[in-house]
Amino acid sequence: MKSLGHFINGKEVPGKSNKSGQVFNPATGEVQAEVAYATRDELNDAVELANIAQPKWADVNPQKRARVIMKFVELLHRDMGKLSALLSSEHGKTLPDAEGDIIRGLEVAEFCIGAPHLLKGEFTDSAGPGIDMYSMRQPLGVVAGITPFNFPAMIPMWKFCPAIVAGNAFILKPSERDPSVPMALAKLLLEAGLPEGILQVVNGDKEVVDAILDNETIQAVGFVGSTPIAEYIYTRGCTNGKRVQCFAGAKNHMLIMPDADMDQAADALVGAGYGAAGERCMAISVAVPVGEKTADKLVEKLIPKIESLKIGPYTAGDDIDFGPVVTKEAQNKILGLVDKGVEQGASLKVDGRNFKMQGYENGFFVGACLFDNVTKDMEIYKQEIFGPVLSTVRTENYEEALDLVRTNQYGNGTAIFTRDGDTARDFANKVNVGMVGVNVPIPVPLAYHTFGGWKKSAFGDLNQHGPDAFRFYTKTKTVTSRWPTGIKEGASFSIPTME
Repeated sequence: MKSLGHFINGKEVPGKSNKSGQVFNPATGEVQAEVAYATRDELNDAVELANIAQPKWADVNPQKRARVIMKFVELLHRDMGKLSALLSSEHGKTLPDAEGDIIRGLEVAEFCIGAPHLLKGEFTDSAGPGIDMYSMRQPLGVVAGITPFNFPAMIPMWKFCPAIVAGNAFILKPSERDPSVPMALAKLLLEAGLPEGILQVVNGDKEVVDAILDNETIQAVGFVGSTPIAEYIYTRGCTNGKRVQCFAGAKNHMLIMPDADMDQAADALVGAGYGAAGERCMAISVAVPVGEKTADKLVEKLIPKIESLKIGPYTAGDDIDFGPVVTKEAQNKILGLVDKGVEQGASLKVDGRNFKMQGYENGFFVGACLFDNVTKDMEIYKQEIFGPVLSTVRTENYEEALDLVRTNQYGNGTAIFTRDGDTARDFANKVNVGMVGVNVPIPVPLAYHTFGGWKKSAFGDLNQHGPDAFRFYTKTKTVTSRWPTGIKEGASFSIPTME
């Protein structure tokens, strides 16, 4: 069985504590690796080494730092197949979905190749008599990221690529459920020319998280995960004087207007609701048809599509639609919430609770479930299920549907399917959600825009990737400059102006 330690100062090193966790193959339920959990002292040692390496890296000009990322992108393409299989074996998602996970991270790396332009400051000539003003963006020093299990390639790259190319050293605490790909990415960056110590991967549990939040050298922390943990990290990190951005839970709604193409809407819901077994923060988990006729047509279209979904292990290749969920605990939570939905009166139109995969009976599989007649007071509506469960909440009109989204505590993503431009424009303007799709079910922006939710889906004032990433991982210094002209003006006791 494979043993995983940490990646410190350019080397994979064993853990020094006696603590470890099990990494499962979700399709079989078997333990395939042991991952070491670092102590607070191990984390602090990794930070100290990063702090020693960072100043020299910051002195490298942005163009040369960008060339390391450019080479990293090349290596990602080279190892795409190997990385995808490794990711699928620990997460459970299909191989095409695993490749998409890597590609969406790779796209952010490609954006970061433009760092020399993105890190440029501003200059004003002759802002005052003989005075020039200019600003520069400088790295924070040592920064950290705490990333989730559901995108073990994409989200680490969203965090460390802009941070590193901006001149910082980075401490990555990946999910302990699927840690192999983050370790592999660190090795590829080293091969691409990144100096030792600039990217440290420290595996662990809450002890490591708290050590990151308390370490005085770490200047900024980025997190993606559930809302309760996001609130905890944001509060503790800010209390300790750090810059913190946390992206949290979601309950993404998709409105289906009476004029929508019902086949297109149904296909969109199936892909967005059940892809990756629903383990996406941008998954559509609530369908909101407007009007009873729309709801009846939609549910009629959805049932056969959902019943025909193919579920299986990633080794089945392209012949499956989604795989198992990540752990037995996740499986039990999802099934418990489905039971609760039935108990509270929702109509379970497609019941995947008894799904068993022949030859993989111990795997963490959950069959696709579809609920109709879900109401706002039900647990399956209020909670983020994070599984292959789609809830249908019927509404009488557009205003009621819009209000449903606006009053929900989460504000990560939403979508509307309609042929009417006025309705789509009104929805995009009025809905209080960070990412909006118009006839697009998963409105994840490309790398040169920013990704971020509103309300209980995000904490902090800057988003992930795009220009915001460079703002988050740098600080601005403004210089006001005047060179002596030989004229002595004497002391001035008034506040300086440019008159």
